[in-house]
Amino acid sequence: MISIFKRNNWFLTKVIIFTSLAIPLGITLYETVILGKNSVVFLGDFHPDVGMVVVIYYLVLLLVGIIWVVLQLRSLLKLKSENKKNELLHLQSQVNPHFFFNMLNNLYGMVDKDTEKSKALILKLSDLMRYSIYEGEKRWVTLEEEVSYLKNYIELHEMRYHKKLDIQFNHTIEDDTTKVMPLLFIILVENAFKHGVENLRQDAFVHMNLQSDTKGIVFEIENNYDTDELPKEIGIGLKNLERRLALAYPKKYHLTYTNDTSIYKAHLELHK
Repeated sequence: MISIFKRNNWFLTKVIIFTSLAIPLGITLYETVILGKNSVVFLGDFHPDVGMVVVIYYLVLLLVGIIWVVLQLRSLLKLKSENKKNELLHLQSQVNPHFFFNMLNNLYGMVDKDTEKSKALILKLSDLMRYSIYEGEKRWVTLEEEVSYLKNYIELHEMRYHKKLDIQFNHTIEDDTTKVMPLLFIILVENAFKHGVENLRQDAFVHMNLQSDTKGIVFEIENNYDTDELPKEIGIGLKNLERRLALAYPKKYHLTYTNDTSIYKAHLELHK
């Protein structure tokens, strides 16, 4: 019975409500209209077994009602708790502030050498921070906004390193207005730069592919890395990503990681 109410079976609920109202009304009509009584004693003239069945029915109904109320209260408390956890995980999963600090330091040293380029980078950095602060607080953003954010992030990283990089970001999107959770892909991109580009002196690459159609969204990213620098355990960023996915896309996502020699791959699917 508990599982029925948890599944929100409205048809059964309507049947129970109708039956609960029909029993006393039916008995009253029977005794006043058919038997012609002026006053009615509920179940007074009925067989004791009938009265017992009716009493048991209402006792069971009362018990189910109490259980339902308890379940609703538990669900409400759980929802509030999950919302708090989701907000905390979301804040923790935002762009690492150290990235902004490093970019500001690089810009400081670049201002006198290339003023125009520095201005352009400052604007991109401003857009990146604005998106993280304001759009990151929303529940959903468009896929177009998320892609634009990733492009700015990648361009800033390319300017940060004074070495040749192979950065590719391919995206095929049928509908730019498709809604996604903000800052959804950035953790995977951050990890690729942090554990790959950051530690390799040469031949570093990060390849990304984003596809969106009527079936859903697929994001793939792969990068090479220094085998001596790869962390042995999953970091807090990936754990938070998985938790946020579980909250925002329950049973509608698939996230996998593969590690082949010196190449790390992440594959994320979101189903509609």
